[in-house]
Amino acid sequence: MEKVSSRIASLEESQTIAMSKKSRELAAQGVDIISLSVGEPDFFTPDFVKEAAKKAIDENYSFYTPVAGYKELLEAICNKLKRENDLDYKPDQIVVSGGAKHSLSNVLMSIVDKGDEVIVPAPYWVSYVELVKLAEGKSVVVNTTLENNYKITPEQLQNAITPKTRALLLCSPSNPTGSIYSYDELKAIAEIVEKHPNIIVVSDEIYEHINFVGKHQSIAQFESIHDRVVIINGVSKGYAMTGWRIGFSASPKWIANACEKLQGQQTSGVCSIAQRAAIAALNSDGEYTQQMRKAFQRRRDLMYEGFSSIPGFKLNKPDGAFYIFPDVSELFGKQFNGETINTAIDLAMYFLNQAHVAVVPGSAFGSPNCIRLSYATSDDKLKEAIDRIRNAVSLLK
Repeated sequence: MEKVSSRIASLEESQTIAMSKKSRELAAQGVDIISLSVGEPDFFTPDFVKEAAKKAIDENYSFYTPVAGYKELLEAICNKLKRENDLDYKPDQIVVSGGAKHSLSNVLMSIVDKGDEVIVPAPYWVSYVELVKLAEGKSVVVNTTLENNYKITPEQLQNAITPKTRALLLCSPSNPTGSIYSYDELKAIAEIVEKHPNIIVVSDEIYEHINFVGKHQSIAQFESIHDRVVIINGVSKGYAMTGWRIGFSASPKWIANACEKLQGQQTSGVCSIAQRAAIAALNSDGEYTQQMRKAFQRRRDLMYEGFSSIPGFKLNKPDGAFYIFPDVSELFGKQFNGETINTAIDLAMYFLNQAHVAVVPGSAFGSPNCIRLSYATSDDKLKEAIDRIRNAVSLLK
């Protein structure tokens, strides 16, 4: 009998991955698809990182690694957190995992019991709600607004807290919106969390280095809640190393111990060669990262200017990451060749089939009136994508 477990049956397929799959199928048929759906830099991993990996192969780093990561990598992460964020962590508070998603999963599985509530501001990254579900927790989704740059307010947070609240999931810079919480905004949130000693803040900071407005701010800097904050980060976005699969959590030691215990039973330590490469990345001067950031800022400006001028697109100017997240609900109800656009999913399929541009519907992120467009591709492709979508919108009546 073909019967999967209820935990797997209850999971939704990632719509970002689903859209990528559909795009690849059309591309395989010879259709010229421009993909604005994938969340990874289009830059190559820097040469000095690749050289470190080659050196590790030659030096026979081919054996099992410590569950939490090589000592040198744990120290490099601690040094990075001190150097860039002025945060004090010890190596035994760090757990290296197979990407930031794996780190996030470890943390939620380690702190959330059945029925516990996790506050998730929407729009949210596609996997948050599903990972809470896997941990048998309950997501309490708090809808933010375009007018507030898609950021949760202290009042909204306070109103969402109940005796069952176990965690708050924050993402700054944000996927999918590109919004960034300022020092003052994080301080106000910390003051609310401070009053509720059972709440853990899980702070997803994977887009830290793609920031167009100044120094990255982490909620872990506030001493009153520092021992209840878990930082999730990694090398994927800041060093163009998505395929290397290196993420990490920095947390209170009791959470780190729990994550290490869980990982020791599920996957053990992550790839030895990727870890050696990550050491080189984290110990670097950051020049390559700054080059990427400048390119992404230029593309942000290009995308914002282009899509702001398309009828039916309502958007804010993102402060970081590499996404724009326009509200496209004004286009709902319009038709093309007798087919009605009723939802963002319909619109995404229309853009794929008519404009040959792949985007992700906002329903994947808890915001069904929006679509997510990634600008992690070349300027020329972005300009072409804007023109194609503008033409496709003009055909809707």
